[in-house]
Amino acid sequence: MLDRILDKGLVIAGDIKVSLANVELLTLQIRLLVCSIDKAEQIGLNWWRYDTNLTTRAAVAEAENVELRERVAALEREIRQLDAAPARPEGAARGGAKGSKSRTTRKGKK
Repeated sequence: MLDRILDKGLVIAGDIKVSLANVELLTLQIRLLVCSIDKAEQIGLNWWRYDTNLTTRAAVAEAENVELRERVAALEREIRQLDAAPARPEGAARGGAKGSKSRTTRKGKK
């Protein structure tokens, strides 16, 4: 009998509603599927392959998450520093004040 259940699958579904004075306080929808892993994959259920608590890839995913969080924190710090930096005078932002020498190119020509 267990072989048949695992091969074909068994679904149990139900709703539980808790009401007080005709006011619904709580509704629980219960769905239970009992089948083999092969049958579950045939019908498109494979969430356990990607659940970080159930796979060996969890450590890799966690390390990637930590790295991404560190990168985001570093970028946020850099943005705060740029916002806090004093504004440059307009001439300094363009490469110097009037009358200064022009910049040279990489080949040394003006």
